[in-house]
Amino acid sequence: MDNIIKTIFGRLSIESLPIHEPIVVGTFLGVAVGGIAVLALITKFKLWGYLWKEWFTTVDHKRIGIMYMILGIVMLLRGFADALMMRGQQAIAFGDNQGFLNSHHYDQVFTAHGVIMIFFVAMPIITGLMNYVVPLQIGARDVSFPYLNNLSFWMTAGGVVLVMASLFIGEFARTGWLAFPPLSELDFSPDVGVDYYIWALQVAGVGTTLSGINLIATIIKMRAPGMTMMKLPVFCWTSLCANVLIVASFPVLTATLVLLSLDRYVGTNFFTNNLGGNPMMYVNLIWIWGHPEVYILILPLFGVFSEVTSTFSGKRLFGYTSMVYATIVITILSYLVWLHHFFTMGSGASVNSFFGITTMVISIPTGAKIFNWLFTMYKGRIRFELPMMWTIAFMLTFTIGGMTGVLLAVPPADFVLHNSLFLIAHFHNVIIGGVLFGAFAAINYWWPKAFGFKLNQFWGKVSFWLWVIGFWVAFTPLYIMGLMGVTRRLHHFEDPSLQIYFVVALLGALMIAGGIGAFLVQIGVSIWKKEELRDVTGDPWDGRTLEWATSSPPPDYNFAFTPVIHELDAWYDMKDKKAEAPIEGYRAIHMPKNTGTGVIIAGLSTAAGFGMIWYMWWLAALGLIGVVVVAIWHTFNYDRDYYIPVEEVVATESERRRLLGQGA
Repeated sequence: MDNIIKTIFGRLSIESLPIHEPIVVGTFLGVAVGGIAVLALITKFKLWGYLWKEWFTTVDHKRIGIMYMILGIVMLLRGFADALMMRGQQAIAFGDNQGFLNSHHYDQVFTAHGVIMIFFVAMPIITGLMNYVVPLQIGARDVSFPYLNNLSFWMTAGGVVLVMASLFIGEFARTGWLAFPPLSELDFSPDVGVDYYIWALQVAGVGTTLSGINLIATIIKMRAPGMTMMKLPVFCWTSLCANVLIVASFPVLTATLVLLSLDRYVGTNFFTNNLGGNPMMYVNLIWIWGHPEVYILILPLFGVFSEVTSTFSGKRLFGYTSMVYATIVITILSYLVWLHHFFTMGSGASVNSFFGITTMVISIPTGAKIFNWLFTMYKGRIRFELPMMWTIAFMLTFTIGGMTGVLLAVPPADFVLHNSLFLIAHFHNVIIGGVLFGAFAAINYWWPKAFGFKLNQFWGKVSFWLWVIGFWVAFTPLYIMGLMGVTRRLHHFEDPSLQIYFVVALLGALMIAGGIGAFLVQIGVSIWKKEELRDVTGDPWDGRTLEWATSSPPPDYNFAFTPVIHELDAWYDMKDKKAEAPIEGYRAIHMPKNTGTGVIIAGLSTAAGFGMIWYMWWLAALGLIGVVVVAIWHTFNYDRDYYIPVEEVVATESERRRLLGQGA
């Protein structure tokens, strides 16, 4: 009997449920009640059919982009809850007080925080932005591979499911967000935590890689007539470079995790401390992926800041050509700096010098971008709308974060600061000040394009000030303690003089929590008052690029006629020359059909990952076989497209002209 149970359930047992952890049990009950309520509401209002037909199976790049953004925002709440727990623990855990998290649970929390924030908050947000905006900016009707786009999203969602499952079934890794050996080897992590880490990242990584290939093909091959590479909007350039980095670096992450899996499942010794293994090989491989990853995150947001600065200064972007070349230089150099993450490994002076110098060199094109934005603002008619406010906050915050990065690029300084809270403050300085501030700028900027109404200004400003001030209150104490030599990754401290710094940091984190809350209120109030905030022009900011040439939200086909491009800032050029869209000659428009295959393959992949985590080999095998069978079956499905009737196109475009006051 025991053998049958073990065959069916593998390592999974009643003991795998963390019923002895009151925090986890309380969280589970809250999530369960909330989840049941949501499912009940969907069922009550009979929304399942609508969600399946219009959203889950959609291949429309705009809807997939919105789903990516929703996924990122939901996971921001989970990842930030972990951050609050860590800040609360460190603020009280001094001397005899052990705090409310034991070391075992704390290590899971801080590992989950890093993994979720990078892989399941930042990545979905930037992928969602690129998905939504890039095809519109280049005058395309969709991405190159619409079905692949749907599959990419659901694979990312599958990774989220596995990470979230670890909260309630078993436990997560206790290794830090990059799962360094030997901590992640079986000797030190015999439980399922590292396996959750591996399979969540492998499933989501497939989605990210496919998305990167898709967007590169879209930008290279689907630009409107006349849009040469040097007439491409800067956001498209930064997206192109970020996706080149994705395609170049994510296979390295996949291979590294395969080798770690072999160590854990088969008994190889790639990264062990004995039998020829070398943990430092893992560190090199993971950072060869990991350093380009931070540029994958920030480059698309550099594009956002360029679009916002140009629009709200009422000027063409200063130094467009230099901005493009700076982006390309950053893309190349980002592959030559990975070793600065572990100067302390003992590589020797020559190796450390090379990577220190390349790290300082990469700051030059990054700094050049700051000057481009400042010169764009110079003598411009600046409008301090929310996207512009976030952009200016980014410039100030990111500049300081960049300077602390250059300090860490000096090997002797890094030897002192590497394992301190200074590094934590620096990393959050550039990721929050760059990626999250950029995400909020982008959401406020493109929201009216996606939904047809602006976001509420008052709650947006409340969120802005709580975030910006809260950030500095939260992380300045960490810079100070880092310079004092306080070590990172600790859940308990002995020196009582440090407590005041952690209490201040907790206050900053609570202010950021208020900023997140105000952001959610901003969305809620905006939806409630959407008629007051309605935009019928499709161009509420007097934009300069092609996405503002369509209605808000854009029709399924984006453009009734493919635009022809003559200048950079194509939409501004069309307005300046008083170009008018044709009002006749419409044709039926060829479009891809929705498909449920992406949802099914991602679901089977997630099931296979869950089987591998718990040694339920039958489930893993069925999942993998199912993926292959469904993928082959999909290749025989030739019913993949349809035509939007010309009458529907005429009606849509006539309604657009009516709203613009141009007659029927």
